[in-house]
Amino acid sequence: MKEKILIIGAGQAGMQIASSLRDEGYAGDVTIVGEEAYAPYQRPPLSKAYLAGDMDEESLEFRNEHFYVENNIGVVTGEQIEDVEFGPAGGIATGRSGKTYEFDKLALTTGADPRKLKVDGADLDGVLYMRHLDDAKELKKRWDSITNVVVLGGGFIGLEVAAVAQKAHKNVTVLQSGSRLMGRAVSPIVSDFFKTAHEKRGTTVHLNAQVSHLIGEGGTVTGVQLADGSVVPADIVMVGIGVTARGELADQLALEMEDGVIVVNEYAETSNPNVVAAGDAVILPHPLGHEGNVRLESVQNAVDQAKVAAKTLMGIREPYRAVPWFWSDQADLKLQIAGLSTGYDQTVIRGDMAADKFSVLYYKNGSLLAIDAVNDVSDYMAVRRALTAGATIPADAAADSSIPLKTLITGGEA
Repeated sequence: MKEKILIIGAGQAGMQIASSLRDEGYAGDVTIVGEEAYAPYQRPPLSKAYLAGDMDEESLEFRNEHFYVENNIGVVTGEQIEDVEFGPAGGIATGRSGKTYEFDKLALTTGADPRKLKVDGADLDGVLYMRHLDDAKELKKRWDSITNVVVLGGGFIGLEVAAVAQKAHKNVTVLQSGSRLMGRAVSPIVSDFFKTAHEKRGTTVHLNAQVSHLIGEGGTVTGVQLADGSVVPADIVMVGIGVTARGELADQLALEMEDGVIVVNEYAETSNPNVVAAGDAVILPHPLGHEGNVRLESVQNAVDQAKVAAKTLMGIREPYRAVPWFWSDQADLKLQIAGLSTGYDQTVIRGDMAADKFSVLYYKNGSLLAIDAVNDVSDYMAVRRALTAGATIPADAAADSSIPLKTLITGGEA
């Protein structure tokens, strides 16, 4: 009898595990089960190209129907798995529909859901989130009839939506509860640059903004009242205040968890040897061998970790060692990040911030950790190449912007 692998979660990581299993020659049954009504699709464009009208729904799909048929990958849409049990010979997952799915090995790629706003008025019509295709469709449906857009949260998604709205000539206000934009992802230098850049392009940005409640009329949101008593008019309120990992099935299976997030090792294994996990729902050892575990919410991590998970399911031991990288398109600014800057003690700034083209390199004890590059692909690629090779770029030499970084890579396998 053929072995059966069940993948719960039809996002980037789930799709990649299925694809990689076939690429590696796996001959057993592969089934992906997803909650949404759509076949697996790309999420990053939702807040950028799709919202702006530069990408249609069909273009979001990872693969067409022919791919799944040709590779014998089962795709179940519109099904939420509510119960998973292991027996002496494999397991059974039960969906909300009542249908059951047998498996020998399990992959959890359950992702994350938007963190909900918890203030009075949060349930008013016009309070929206941006995580799924239906979220983006709902916003697009209202797009032509709205004028005042309020974005709660100054992270990647919130700022991407703000940039698209501003370009569409909406009145845009970003309310960030913290002291700077993208605080979890970039340094204060880059945060300050993006605040100024958004303001120059016409967006109003308020830092340390504490929302008291939302105001509505006839059940529809009309404004956001702040703790200081001021009111920001709103036709829609786009909430982007982070995400919460979907760990309920892992919890049901008594897998090791950390603050609701699935703990995996460098092989994407959970505490159950028959269960792997990948993507936004997991926390993993630092992929470059540094101390501690990290949570990486990115396309790159979902893809590279899923490739490792697929090999693990097939008994192939290959540790996850990919360099983390991220990107965000905000108006005409492309932010590209390679590496993790946590714990840095030195920065080197190259290029010209005034010209919207520069990079910030991060070091700890003289070793290169990461780069934030704005409209500077060459610097970004040089640092990514250096980190991949286990090499470095001396800080004193990097400070000279006239010298290409790729010529300064030393050590490692560069």
